[in-house]
Amino acid sequence: MGYTVGSYLAKRFEQMGIEHNFIVPGDFNLVLLDELLKNKNLEQVGCCNELDAAYAAEGYARAKGAGAVIITFNVGAFSAINGIAGAYAERLPVIFVSGSYNTNDPNAGHIPHHSLGIQDLNYQCEMISKVTCDAVQITHEKDAPYLIDRVILNALSHSLPGYIEIPCNIADAPCPDPAPFETLFKPPASDPKVLEAAVNSTAEAINNANKPILLAGPNLRSYGAINAFRELAEAVGCAVAVQPSAKSFFPENHPQFIGIYWGSVSSPGCEEIVDWGDLIIAAGAVYTDYSTVGWTAQPSDGKTINIEPNRVRSPNFDHNGLNLRDFLYALAKQVKKNDFSLMKFNKTRRDQKPIKQANPKKPLTRMEMIRQIQDLLSPKTTLFVESGDSWFNGMFMELPENANFEIEMQWGSIGWSVPSTFGYALAVEPDQQVLSLIGDGSFQFTAQEVANMIRYELDNVILFVVNNHGYVVESEIHEGPYNYFKNWDYAGLIKVLNADDGQGLGLTASTGGELAEAIKKAKAHKGGSVLIECQIEHEDCSRELLEWGTKVGIANQRPPMH
Repeated sequence: MGYTVGSYLAKRFEQMGIEHNFIVPGDFNLVLLDELLKNKNLEQVGCCNELDAAYAAEGYARAKGAGAVIITFNVGAFSAINGIAGAYAERLPVIFVSGSYNTNDPNAGHIPHHSLGIQDLNYQCEMISKVTCDAVQITHEKDAPYLIDRVILNALSHSLPGYIEIPCNIADAPCPDPAPFETLFKPPASDPKVLEAAVNSTAEAINNANKPILLAGPNLRSYGAINAFRELAEAVGCAVAVQPSAKSFFPENHPQFIGIYWGSVSSPGCEEIVDWGDLIIAAGAVYTDYSTVGWTAQPSDGKTINIEPNRVRSPNFDHNGLNLRDFLYALAKQVKKNDFSLMKFNKTRRDQKPIKQANPKKPLTRMEMIRQIQDLLSPKTTLFVESGDSWFNGMFMELPENANFEIEMQWGSIGWSVPSTFGYALAVEPDQQVLSLIGDGSFQFTAQEVANMIRYELDNVILFVVNNHGYVVESEIHEGPYNYFKNWDYAGLIKVLNADDGQGLGLTASTGGELAEAIKKAKAHKGGSVLIECQIEHEDCSRELLEWGTKVGIANQRPPMH
C-alpha cells in the first residue's frame, strides 16, 4: 500500500479536476496538509481566514465544477460554515475537510483545546451535516477509502457540499490504493420507464399549449443541463426568459431570448410576455422572496411545469427519479415547433435605450459607471455582482455570447464576492477576464483576500468597489442608522496589501473622466489585480432596487396568514 489517508484524498481531488485546494493551517490539520503537499498536481492556497477559504472554494467550484477547503477543528470549521452553507444554497459541490482531535483522546478522558470543553466531540460533524449532503468522521484508516469516496460521490451526484473529518493521528496512516475513479463516480441516470412517462406527459402538455414560454433557472448549471436546455428551447422555438440567478445560461444575443424575468423589475417587456403565456416550462428554477420580488412574481402553479433536478411536476402529473439533463435532451426530441410567444414579444418589444455618455468632468454617476463597465465586457469576461444594487447594475448589462455572470442570490451573504472572485480567477485561464462589482459595505467584510489576488499575481481581475457610503440595499428594504459605517480609503488599501513585493494597483474615480482613465490603466496593468474605487452619491441607486427593496420589505413585514 503506497497511500496514506491524506494522499488518498489528494488523489481523489486530482481525479476530480481540482488543481487548487484552499486552506487555513491549524494544529489539527498540519499532518494532513503535509500529506496533501506530496501530490505535485495540487497547489495549496492559504487564505486569510476560514470564511474566505470556504468562499474561495465556492468560487472555484463555479468555474471548475468542484472545489475543496481544508481547515482545523471547531475554531476553523465554525468560521467556514457560512461559506459552506452558501455553497449548499447555491448547489455547488465543495468538499469540506476538517482536521480533528487525536482519536485516542476520548478514551483517555482528555478534553482537547479548540473544543467546547465537553467529552462528546461529535457535535461539529452533527452541525455541519445540516449544510452538507453527507458528513463523515473517519475513526480508522481502514474505513477512509470508503468514506472519502462516499462523500465525493454524493457531493458530485447531488451538486452539494460534502464533509470529511480526519483526525490528526490518522492523516498519515497507510490505507489501500484508490480504485479507478471512473468506475466509482458515474453520474446518476434516469430510470428509463420513468423518463419515458415523464417525457410523454410533458411533451403532450407543451404541444397542446398555444403560448408556451421557457424559463431557465440556476439549477441548470448545477446539474449540467445548460446545453440540454438550449436544445429544448431551439426545438420549441418559443420565447425564452431566465431567472436573475441564471443570467448567462442562455445566450443574450440568441433570437429567442426575451430577457430577465424578475417580476416588476424584469427586462423591458419580459414580465408581460411571461404573464401572458398559457404554459411556463420552468427548468431548474428556484423561487424565493428575492427572485419573485417579495412573492409578487411567482408563476401560477396552474400553468407551470416545473422541471427540477430529479423531478418534473405540473397540476396534472408528477414524475420522480429523473436526471435533469437526460430529461431535457429527451424532451427536445418530442416537442413541436411553436414560436407564437416569441412572435408576440417581437411585435411588442421595448428595447433598452443605450446609456448616453455623461460629461467626463461631472461627478461620477451609477449610470456612467455601468456604461463604462459594459464596454469592458467580451466573450472572455466573467462578471461577478455582489448582493445589493450591484445585482441590478450588472443584471441589465448585455452579455456577449460565452461571457459568464456570477451571483449569489439564494444565500445572499454580503462579502461573498471578494474571495469567490479570487477562487474563480485561480480556476480559469489567465486570458479570462474577471470583473467584480462590489458595494463598499460588502467589501469591508472580506477585503483582506485581495492580498491573495496580489500574491498570486492575478492580473486578470478588476474589482469595482462602489463607494456610496452605506448599505444602500438595506436602506431600501428598511432604513435605519445601522445601515451606515466608517468610510475607508479603498484604493489606498492596495498600498498596504502590496507591502514590499506586491504589484496590485489601487485607483480612485470620482468623475466619468477619472473612471475612463482608471479603466485604461487597469487594462494595461500586469503583475497583480486592480481595484477601482468608484465614488458615487448614496442616493444614486437603480429604480429597480427601489421597487424590489420596497416589495421585499413588505414581504418581510406581512401579517400572519389565517
